[in-house]
Amino acid sequence: MNKQTVLITGANKGIGFETARQMAQAGCHIFLGARDKANGDKAVEQLKAEGFTDVELLLIDVASEQSVQQAHDELAQKINHLDVLINNAGIPGAFPQPATTVSDDIMKQVFEVNFFGVIRTVRIFIDLLKKAENPRIVNVTSDLGSLTYHNNPNWEYYHFKSAAYGPSKTALNGYTVALAFELKGQVKVNMVNPGYTNTEFNGNQGPKPVEDGAAPIVQYALLDKDGPTGKYVSDYGETPW
Repeated sequence: MNKQTVLITGANKGIGFETARQMAQAGCHIFLGARDKANGDKAVEQLKAEGFTDVELLLIDVASEQSVQQAHDELAQKINHLDVLINNAGIPGAFPQPATTVSDDIMKQVFEVNFFGVIRTVRIFIDLLKKAENPRIVNVTSDLGSLTYHNNPNWEYYHFKSAAYGPSKTALNGYTVALAFELKGQVKVNMVNPGYTNTEFNGNQGPKPVEDGAAPIVQYALLDKDGPTGKYVSDYGETPW
């Protein structure tokens, strides 16, 4: 398989699905990660109907160590390296999330997927990534993880605070900094904020088209060997920490 190989978690809908489409347009071989086989099969069939034949389903639930390991083992039987890992899977958790009353269950559910799920997936797939010539990891984050923005009253989303979702992305950013440092010179690792995008994730309230939300993810997934690492970026450039 000479095409670049790409695994995208949570790719059966929303930004993940559009990212899969754009990466397929770029000529990559896509392993479309999904928790549910029926939903995953539907997404793969849709992309194939659009003419993207190098797409196949990989069942993976990032909240489950066993599921991620099984996905790895299945993939390792098909390919000898992985060029790109896009950690897109995420959940918002039940809203509202007031800091004084948010439940332990909501906090644990959100962090299990958005934070621990990424760590788990990286840990298990890093061997396949390190075998690639120019491996890249993109962790899909949010500007709601920016502490600088949250402390700026002039920020357009200053009044939107969440005790679970936002902090899960702040924690993800912190982990990614450590990951990028550890893998410097081996694997490019970046955080990409797709912005407030019109997807089912937010009840289709986001003003940004999904195509625009996926674009910076694809840009950083396709970095060449001279590309940056350890960056926190949006489509407008670097995002403040």
